[in-house]
Amino acid sequence: MRPAALAGLARAVEAVGPGRACGDRLLLPARPDPRGWREAVAAAAGALQAGGLVALPTDTVYGVACLAQDSAAVRSIYSLKGRNGGKPLAICLGDVERLYRYCQVNVPDELLRDLLPGPVTLVLKRSEELNKDLNPFTSLVGVRIPNHPFVRELARACSGPLALTSANISCQASTLTVSEFQDLWPQLSLIIDGGPIGDVQSPECRLGSTVVDLSVSGKFTIIRPGCALTSTVEILKQKYGLIPESA
Repeated sequence: MRPAALAGLARAVEAVGPGRACGDRLLLPARPDPRGWREAVAAAAGALQAGGLVALPTDTVYGVACLAQDSAAVRSIYSLKGRNGGKPLAICLGDVERLYRYCQVNVPDELLRDLLPGPVTLVLKRSEELNKDLNPFTSLVGVRIPNHPFVRELARACSGPLALTSANISCQASTLTVSEFQDLWPQLSLIIDGGPIGDVQSPECRLGSTVVDLSVSGKFTIIRPGCALTSTVEILKQKYGLIPESA
C-alpha cells in the first residue's frame, strides 16, 4: 500500500446514524500507528453492528459495506445505489479459512490462495450459513478478500461476512476517491478515507475486480473481465487445468 494512502487511512467522517442525513462529523486520527488503525476499525465495526453502511477503500475501487447477515442493511445498500434487486451482492471476508463456512468449495485450497487475497471475486455455491435474504434468487455467491489491510481487519472484527459493492450509483463509474461519491455521504454511517486508489485519470483503474465463476467442477466462466483478467486466467488454465466456458 502506498505510504500516502496508509497515512490517510484512518481519516473518517461519521454521520449521525444509518440512513439519516449527515450531521456532526467525527474526524478519526490520521495516523498509521496501531492505535489509529484500531480506532478506525472499531468505529467502522460499530457502525456496521448498528445496521449502518460504511464506505471504505479496497484494492480496486471504493466500496460500501454492511453486514451480510443483516437483511435490513442489505436492503439499504440496494436503496443507496438504486440497484436492481436482481443484481447480487458479493460477500467480503478477511481470510480464506472463513470462506468454507459460507460457500461450498469444489476447487483446491491452493487455488483459492493463489487468487485471494487479491482483486478477484470468486463465485461459488453458497452454504446454508449465509443469510437467505442476501441474493435469494441464486444458489451462488461472489466472495471477495481484498488485498487491503484495513478491509481485512474490519472483516475479521465482524462476526459474519460483509456484503460489499462499489461506492457509486448503479450504472455510474466506480470511484477512486471519497469526494467522487459525495452525493452518497448523507446516507452513510461512516466514510473511511484511504486516499486516492490508483490513477484517477486512468479508466483501467476503475474496472473493479475480475469476477470468475468456479461453481462447476473443472471449469471456469469469466463473468466480468475486471482488472486482473490475464493473471487469473493464466492461473486457472495453466496451473490447475480448468476449462474456460462462455458466460
